[in-house]
Amino acid sequence: MKNKLAFLYPLIAIILWSGNVIVSRMSAHTIGPEAITFYRLLFAVLLMSTFVAAPAWRSRAVIWPHLGQFAILGFLAMCLFQSLSYLAAESTTATNMAVFTALTPLLTVALSAVVLKDTPTIGMVGGGILSLVGLIYLVSAGDPGALVQNGIHLGDPLMLIAAMVYALYGVLLKRWNLPVAGWQSTYMQAICALTIMFPAFLATPAPMRSLNAETLPLIAYAGGLASVVLPFLWIRGVQILGPSRCAAFMNLLPVFTALGAITMLGEPVHLYHVIGGGLALTGVACVEIFRRPLRGAPPVVPEIVD
Repeated sequence: MKNKLAFLYPLIAIILWSGNVIVSRMSAHTIGPEAITFYRLLFAVLLMSTFVAAPAWRSRAVIWPHLGQFAILGFLAMCLFQSLSYLAAESTTATNMAVFTALTPLLTVALSAVVLKDTPTIGMVGGGILSLVGLIYLVSAGDPGALVQNGIHLGDPLMLIAAMVYALYGVLLKRWNLPVAGWQSTYMQAICALTIMFPAFLATPAPMRSLNAETLPLIAYAGGLASVVLPFLWIRGVQILGPSRCAAFMNLLPVFTALGAITMLGEPVHLYHVIGGGLALTGVACVEIFRRPLRGAPPVVPEIVD
C-alpha cells in the first residue's frame, strides 16, 4: 500500500507542473517574462529560507567552493528555462508548451550521449525520430506542407530551446554530482538565479512588472506551489520509485495541461494535438522501453532532476 501511495508524489508533481504551464499562458501579455521569473524566485527564496537558510549556513564551507556551479545551474533551470517558457506562452498554446516540455527525458538522454559519453540506445535513436515526426505534425497543425509557406509560431521553437536548456541542466547536475543536500542545492540555485535576474527585472518597463490583483495569484502559484512544493514531491518520488518510473509520468503533462487549457483558458484541442503529441510522447516512451545499446555496452539512462 505504501509503494502504491508513493506514485502520488510524481503524479501530484505533474499536476502542479501542468498548472504552472497554465499560469504561464495566463501571465502572457499581463506581466513581463523577466518580472514574473524574478518575483517567483523571490517568493521561493523567502519560503525556503524559513527551513533551509540555517542548514545552508552551517554547510557554507561545503557550499562555497561550488558557488559558480550553483550559479550556472540556477541560470539554466530557474532563469533561462522559465523566461523562455513565459516568452513562448505569448505565441503558442498551453498544450504545445506541455508537449515540448515532456520531451525533456528524451533530450536528457540524447545530451548524456554527447556530454557524459553514455552509450546511445535503439530507443533513443528510434524515439528521437518518432518524436521529431510528431512535433512537425503538431506545430504544422496537421499539415507539414504549411510549414514551408507559413512558417511556425515563435513560441514553439522557444519551447524546444527551453526543453533543451532543462535537459542540459539535468545532465550537468548529474555530471557535477555536487556534495550538497537536495534542498540546500535548490536553495543556492534559487539565490544565484534571483541575483542574476535582478538586472533584467530592473530593465523591464514599469507597467510590465507591476503587482496587482491579476498578477499576485500567478506569482504565488509559480513561486510557492511550482517552485517549492513541486520539487519536493518530485524528489521524494525519485527517492522512492527511482528516476525512470518518475520520468514516465512526464507523458501525462500534456494530458493534464490540455484539460486545464480547455476548462480555464478555453483553448480548443484538435486532432493534430492528439496525433502529433501522441507520436512525440511515444518517442519519449521508446527511450525507456528499448534500452538495447547500439554498440553492445549496457546503456546508462540519466536521472531526470526537477
